[in-house]
Amino acid sequence: MARNAERRVALVDAAVEVLAAEGARGLTFRAVDAAAAVPTGTSSNYFSSRDDLLHQIDAWLHERLAPDPAVVAELLQRPRDRELVAAFMHDLLGRAQRDRTGYLAMMEMRLEAGRRPELRASLMKSLRGDLDFGISFHTESGLPGGAETVTVLYLATLGLILEHLTMPGMLDGAVPGVSVPEGLMDRIVRTIVPQEQPPAP
Repeated sequence: MARNAERRVALVDAAVEVLAAEGARGLTFRAVDAAAAVPTGTSSNYFSSRDDLLHQIDAWLHERLAPDPAVVAELLQRPRDRELVAAFMHDLLGRAQRDRTGYLAMMEMRLEAGRRPELRASLMKSLRGDLDFGISFHTESGLPGGAETVTVLYLATLGLILEHLTMPGMLDGAVPGVSVPEGLMDRIVRTIVPQEQPPAP
């Protein structure tokens, strides 16, 4: 049973690779079997349909792309200021750079969700859950800013990651003297996040 669970994870990881490299149109059971180096027909024994596979990718990517709890715990030892927010955002940026395939696959999932209402509902639920969790984490941790700060930071960071992963080099020199993407991330945080948490009313 454990071996079957491991095989399922390996197949979903292979599907992530296919999705990132070939887009949704290239995501077939045959392509996943080839990427996973398993006999043809293996994926169809684990997933009832292509939609089922897409939903499994959605669920797995949210685990695969999640922050390391140990890193979060270590960062929370620091003062609750704008520099700590920047550290969290640099951790996110670093994860995107280290797992470029995972983030590109998530972008492909967003595009496919625009064409598939059922997938859109599922993906929107998980993405909105991530945003709501981020807002709660930010405020409950005593970081500067509130829901609006987190939402705008989310949108700006998503844009930076999208440009950097899909069009590397395009942002070079856009802001003179600022490195890409690390320096731009610092500018985003400095522009959006207040330096201190305002006193409670």
